Amino acid sequence: MEYYVLVEPNVKIYVQDLNPEGKKTILFLHGWPGSHKLFEYQFDKLPKMGFRCIGIDTRGFGNSDKPYGGYDYNRLSDDVRCVVNALNLNDFTLAGHSTGGAIAIRYMSRYKGYGVSKLALFAAAAPSLIKRPNFPYGLEKESVTKIIEGTYTDRPKMLSDFGDIFFFKHITKSFSDWFFQLGLQAAGWATASIANTWIKEVLFSDLSAINVPTLIIHGIHDKVVPFSLAKIQNQNIKNSKLVPFEFSGHGSFYDEQDKFNEELMKFIGE
Repeated sequence: MEYYVLVEPNVKIYVQDLNPEGKKTILFLHGWPGSHKLFEYQFDKLPKMGFRCIGIDTRGFGNSDKPYGGYDYNRLSDDVRCVVNALNLNDFTLAGHSTGGAIAIRYMSRYKGYGVSKLALFAAAAPSLIKRPNFPYGLEKESVTKIIEGTYTDRPKMLSDFGDIFFFKHITKSFSDWFFQLGLQAAGWATASIANTWIKEVLFSDLSAINVPTLIIHGIHDKVVPFSLAKIQNQNIKNSKLVPFEFSGHGSFYDEQDKFNEELMKFIGE
């Protein structure tokens, strides 16, 4: 099933809802610069195992509306709350990859985990994607600035370069082309605005507000969100478990898709 959920005047968010009769619900939040389609290899399999899988396209990306503003973590988590309300979700697992993980974390603190029974973070861009004073982890700020500049000058080239560092395992040219097209679906202004949010916002206090069982999956070869951030999340989120993926980069949901699906199903079933 497919829906459009109105999240504010003239802004609708696209939602795909697979196996609505499933007994366990997972709400997936994708990473930058893709869409819910990044979780294709979860949506292929998990509904067969009895799970209800819901994928949201972040505003500005995929099939969602693409307003010029609203790309801070508060507004993006508000969009998630609107979907939760519209679909009457409760007792669900909130699962976020990369920027989607950051949005999930802000949702947990901003809404006191409303409706969420478990949290799953995959290469989450938190608590800060860039290095800061007293925080020597993450990327150099200049790396993100280059992404923003590339978005405004040659977005296809920027997306192609980003795709080259996303996965650890070899991907075919056909797969690479598919991934590239997901990025092109986004609006340029949304692509740059999210990258600006990485620079402007932090999630340090949000981590300590999380009080549900939390699974952290992170590839040790991640060149986008360094593995060191997973360790910090694990240290600061109560009742969290870190599962390092030894043969994954930033896209563990594809690099090690079978293990990824198994770990996620096991965690939800515990």
